[in-house]
Amino acid sequence: MANKNETRRPGSGLLFYGLMLVVLVVLASVFWGGNYGKKEETTLSDVIECIESDKNDVSMVEVNGTVVTIKYKASGAQYDSEMTQQIPYEYVDDLISKLEKAKAAGQIDDYTYTEPFDWSTLVQILIMVGSIVLVVFIFLSMSRQGKDANGLFSFGSNRARVMDPNKKDKITFKDVAGSIEEKEELSEIVDFLKDPKKYRELGAKIPRGVLLYGAPGTGKTLLARAVAGEAGVKFFYISGSDFVEMLVGVGASRVRSLFADAKREAPSVVFIDEIDAVGRKRGAGLGGGQDEREQTLNQILVEMDGFENNTNVIVMAATNRVDVLDPALLRPGRFDRRIMVNEPDADEREAILKIHAKGKPLADDVDLREVALSTVGFTGADLENLLNEAALMTARHNKKKITMEEITDATFRVQMGPQKNSKKLSDKVKKLTAYHEAGHAVVLRATSEFEKVDRVTIIPVGRAGGFTAYKPIEDTDFYTEKMLLDTIKMSLGGRAAGGRAAEEIFLGEISTGAASDLQQCNRIAKNMIKRFGLSKKFKNMVFGEDNDEVFLGYSMGQVQSYSDQTAAEIDEEIKNIIDDCYEETKKILLEKKKAVVEGLASRLIEKLTVDGPDFEKIYMANGNLDLAFAVAAPAAVPAETETPAPAESEEGNTSEE
Repeated sequence: MANKNETRRPGSGLLFYGLMLVVLVVLASVFWGGNYGKKEETTLSDVIECIESDKNDVSMVEVNGTVVTIKYKASGAQYDSEMTQQIPYEYVDDLISKLEKAKAAGQIDDYTYTEPFDWSTLVQILIMVGSIVLVVFIFLSMSRQGKDANGLFSFGSNRARVMDPNKKDKITFKDVAGSIEEKEELSEIVDFLKDPKKYRELGAKIPRGVLLYGAPGTGKTLLARAVAGEAGVKFFYISGSDFVEMLVGVGASRVRSLFADAKREAPSVVFIDEIDAVGRKRGAGLGGGQDEREQTLNQILVEMDGFENNTNVIVMAATNRVDVLDPALLRPGRFDRRIMVNEPDADEREAILKIHAKGKPLADDVDLREVALSTVGFTGADLENLLNEAALMTARHNKKKITMEEITDATFRVQMGPQKNSKKLSDKVKKLTAYHEAGHAVVLRATSEFEKVDRVTIIPVGRAGGFTAYKPIEDTDFYTEKMLLDTIKMSLGGRAAGGRAAEEIFLGEISTGAASDLQQCNRIAKNMIKRFGLSKKFKNMVFGEDNDEVFLGYSMGQVQSYSDQTAAEIDEEIKNIIDDCYEETKKILLEKKKAVVEGLASRLIEKLTVDGPDFEKIYMANGNLDLAFAVAAPAAVPAETETPAPAESEEGNTSEE
């Protein structure tokens, strides 16, 4: 049985009406073509000739409307003949006139005549009226479909998806792990939507626009849905790109339609995702004029200004690039409340992991707290992807439960990509990569106090021939001068120079594997001098703007804020920092940790991968592999207790070579 609520395909009604119109046109062409009712191939001239001919003895002529019937007997014929012919309506009077003349001339005795009725005219009138009625029906059908998002004329109507808060799958703040401060800020919006009278009595005006900004995957859209779910109001979701179309004025029309629908459903929440698609700074291009995107932005500004004080509609928006938005959007009265959605800390990551772990069978050795500590910098979307990858790997291994091994491998897979285990490596490539990665790990361990080695491998991953993964010991939101210098040593020394210096010291040649690391260390040194003022020569001085200009029109109009001589001195200062770090790295490898590099490289050539605990054993044993791994065999329990417990750690940062 068909579902009565089933949505009909748009255009199915139009197809029916179109077919009817085609049928009417065909009928009209038949009637108007003069071929209707044609019975014989005789013509009017044949009728006149038959009457006026001396060879025919006409006994009867009957004119019934437009049909002429003649009974006659031809010369020499034994029997009477009969001729029937339909003539056009406009020739009837001429025929009667000729019959009168024939009667007067004695060619016929008499004739009968019945007034004709013009059926073709009636049919033509009916076809015309039917066509007009059909056109009216088609127009009304198009108008109704114009109100629908899939209608023929719907390009200017509201395209937002409306979510009903009464559905069972609605999102509330309980479904959003972490983001404690963000939820506190948004709880005021929820309270206003529930009880706006309380605020109006105090003369308070709730923010009309709330802008959520932050890194991708931090849960901005989820928070917006939770606001509507908590308040129990309609949620209008639309992307910024849905406003932009090829036709001029469509974006502004959709904005007007969206806000009109939201006001009718008030109280409600309008959420514009990726608003930077239409909200970028105006006048940022090289040429003049005003494009369709700017017209859409202007309409958004007008609509938000046009809100009445008693309109219970909250406009929320999300973006990853708040720096490119037009200043008019951010002024009070529009998006006057801006909430930054930060990346989750360790406790929040653990709560997020618990939510995404629902429905996934975890083995007893899985410690979500440890996973949270080792994934600093991961967003909610990253953590969801991490557990999903672990589940896929578990199914690939034909296991029934997700173990810590799959989660660890999935972490590196998310960061670096899949390992290329099938790629065959020559002995020379293995040796070069092993010393390169060993230099990374050893310099990192010898210099850094806030990061530790997590994994070292020479198995190709992505475009890298191998990598050294490291993770911070604890969450941090800032860097001291010493931490930045240590980072430079890890980038230039621990990663680039450590690898490059190891190649130079142990192999006598250097390779191109440190290209990305050299770019990283140069960038850090440049930021130290130009942005942070951490330079001996330019102490407490910064150069240039904090953010690079993303618009070509603005960047071409800017000039360098310091002289060419100062720029040359900055370049020289960057070179000095990198040279000093490189020399210090070589001293570490030559004087202190040469044996550790040798031992770690040998272990990598043999095993291909060395995890953090094994690396620590090699480092503490000064590269003596027999001492590092033979001691733990007879006394496994004491060795385990002597191994430092895993500290709080961040996302497995990596060095790609």
